[in-house]
Amino acid sequence: MAELIVWEKADGVTVMRMNDPRRLNGWTTQMIPALTEAFAEAAADEDTKVLVITGTDPYYSAGVNLGGTLKLDHPKKLHAFIVAHNQALFELFLNFPKPIIAAVNGPAIGAPVTSATLCDALLASDKATFTTPFARLGVAAEGCSSVHFARIMGEENAQRMLGPEGLQPTAAAAVELGLADEVVPHAELLDRAKALARTWMAEGRPRTLRGGSEKEELLRVNAEESVRVADSFLARPFLKGQAKFLWSKKKRGPALMFAALYATSPVWRRLL
Repeated sequence: MAELIVWEKADGVTVMRMNDPRRLNGWTTQMIPALTEAFAEAAADEDTKVLVITGTDPYYSAGVNLGGTLKLDHPKKLHAFIVAHNQALFELFLNFPKPIIAAVNGPAIGAPVTSATLCDALLASDKATFTTPFARLGVAAEGCSSVHFARIMGEENAQRMLGPEGLQPTAAAAVELGLADEVVPHAELLDRAKALARTWMAEGRPRTLRGGSEKEELLRVNAEESVRVADSFLARPFLKGQAKFLWSKKKRGPALMFAALYATSPVWRRLL
């Protein structure tokens, strides 16, 4: 199997590329541990001064594979797992001690979008699109987006992304909204990211968050959101929707798991 994370290191700039194009670089049960290890390695690497995260074309990342990450379990254990899993995912970005540039090379969906906004800069290829389908799926906003999106985009644009409208901007539209910092021709994306990283190194730029957000506050927001995410994942509308969606994709095992949780939820919800 190909390496899930591919590295390119030169002159203090480390490019970390998600490399599972068959699964659209989705955050699967294999990719998430690989990302966790990669962030730890880059944080400890003295030669890494600025980190660039990107994906193998054509996608940046299709997001978290819900059917693959959740397993049938006691409801309290399942709830606790979702909270811990969601919180740890975004803490990778929030706790990273060096500047990060998200070089979004293609479509990004869900958590890869919200986590990219937790980087110091978000550069978008002209092939990039951004989707945060939380309202459509019936789940709570995550990745600090309930607070951070309004700071970087304004309240109206944040609600257009997170609310029922479910706006899915192109790269150019994302810059207009304030979601992305810059749109770059696709072939030039990594060169532009590396050039920006070198500028930051020359300036001695520290790790910063966009929109005036502070790390400690966003860590608290992430923890609170993670509980709401777990609550919504175990709500009946979400369980029913996931069962139907996964069955339509012929993913019978995960579909039956969600169907079982839906059918028994009137009983087990009393245990939460």
